[in-house]
Amino acid sequence: MKRKAALNKAMGKVEKLVIIGSGPAGLTAAIYGCRADLEPLVFMGTKYGGQLMLTSEVENFPGFPDPVLGPDLITKMKSQAERLGARLVQEDVVKVNFKTYPFEVYTSGGVTQALTVIIATGANPRRLDLQSEMRLMGKGVSNCAVCDGFFFRGKRVAVVGGGDTAMEEATFLTKFASSVQVIHRRDELRASAALKKEALENPKISFVWDSAVTEVIGEGKVEGIRVKNLKTGVESQMPVDGLFVAIGYEPNTEIFKGQVELDPKGYLAVRNGTESSVPGVFVAGDVHDFRYRQAITAAADGCKALLDAEKFVKQKLEAKIPSR
Repeated sequence: MKRKAALNKAMGKVEKLVIIGSGPAGLTAAIYGCRADLEPLVFMGTKYGGQLMLTSEVENFPGFPDPVLGPDLITKMKSQAERLGARLVQEDVVKVNFKTYPFEVYTSGGVTQALTVIIATGANPRRLDLQSEMRLMGKGVSNCAVCDGFFFRGKRVAVVGGGDTAMEEATFLTKFASSVQVIHRRDELRASAALKKEALENPKISFVWDSAVTEVIGEGKVEGIRVKNLKTGVESQMPVDGLFVAIGYEPNTEIFKGQVELDPKGYLAVRNGTESSVPGVFVAGDVHDFRYRQAITAAADGCKALLDAEKFVKQKLEAKIPSR
């Protein structure tokens, strides 16, 4: 213990672990980080909690026999991390410098140095930019068929999009919904041949071509949508119980450009599970995972990233890395 205290004193204000992000990945990393005695400092962001903050009932997160609201699930994770000793700061990270060591993380409150960093900034679904869409988000409007499809058993739903994600969502929804209408801005799908074939041959799926959703109708829940034909300008109303917007995601990686490697889609590139292209910088959750995008897989990523970060920090402490 004396040796460890001496090392901490020698490092000055250098943090052992900084976590950027506060969704399931970041908060799980914080919980495990406390247990590993890394004293995690978490920059939550001014809008914390990730996509769960816009999710209504969550039924598939283990440990909750009854549905839990997305914001309540985040609150429980946050409280657990705080109880264990995590320092949660509601500030946005505006810049990082991973080309120097210790690493530098910049917020409105100043610059923080860290021995290791876990990036868990997530990804945001692209929106239709409609007020009615956001008003009814979680009340029939969704960005995740796997998360919410179960709630639409025997009901009519619409899917917006024409790419791989939209076809995957539409096909998945046919397990529950009575009908699925795909609304696409063009007259031809952009999806891969296999996904396109599967959707076109599914008797539950129909297509509305050359069209866009201009309004989501309903007060406390989705009751229908207004659709405009982009060639004729004619608008019509379509009765549906749910709307799934599947037009892609934007990973929150802007501040990391030029600091770590990104893949062609703009997601953080990883190797060996959670390692970024910079040794000591680890990655967790939807900021790299464009395939699964589930709260539970993000949480698992947070655990794995922390375990990898713990080994990295241990090596640095044993090497007695000096402060600058």
